[in-house]
Amino acid sequence: MDHSVAVISGGSSGLGLASAHALARLGAHVFLVARNGDRLEAAARSVKEQGGAVSWLSADTSSPDACREVADRASEIGTVKALVNSAGIGTAVPATRETPEEFRGVIEINLNGTYWMCQSIARVMTDGGSIVNVSSVLGLVSVGLPQAAYAATKSALLGLTRDLAVQWATRRRIRVNAICPGYFESPMLDDLQEGALGRILDRVPLGRTGRAEEIANAVAFLASDASSYMTGATLVIDGGLTVR
Repeated sequence: MDHSVAVISGGSSGLGLASAHALARLGAHVFLVARNGDRLEAAARSVKEQGGAVSWLSADTSSPDACREVADRASEIGTVKALVNSAGIGTAVPATRETPEEFRGVIEINLNGTYWMCQSIARVMTDGGSIVNVSSVLGLVSVGLPQAAYAATKSALLGLTRDLAVQWATRRRIRVNAICPGYFESPMLDDLQEGALGRILDRVPLGRTGRAEEIANAVAFLASDASSYMTGATLVIDGGLTVR
């Protein structure tokens, strides 16, 4: 990925930032996107301190106009070859109490934002490329938490991934794959109900949460030419949760 540009939404922390570090080590110029400018600046500094090439832009990916600006700015840096859609929010609200605003808010960022980013970045991938959509094991199974909005969006991302993979395979030479992470060390774990993580880990054969680098390595594999014969695929990285 030397000298190419990799755009990472949700790149200011957690899995997005870990993926940025992994892609920077492969030689990509990483372009970080998130809403919080202060956290983005700190994230970019951490990549630069490790010797990586990095730029950043504060943007709300639920806005199509903002996504087009991201694409324009990224293409000014160099040839855009990768996109990692890591931006997302989660809620845990019982379905009988979830408001329309809460439900729509999750859809706007997790699903619509991913689509607008795919659409905008695909238009500037003039030499082909790879898109990695971050779904979740909750797009495949339930772990007993009230997360209807989150689960619905993460399941929808798998269908979106398959459709775009077929649309763009030959005409644009863009591969589109998805990953389904299980429970990884990230700020989103802080929002779980007390005791919920312990109950979930009881279902994980490996008996622990994942580490950020374990998912970042998978993202780097899908974003790079190492996975050149993969498109429309879903890679599950969950410590075995979905097989028990």
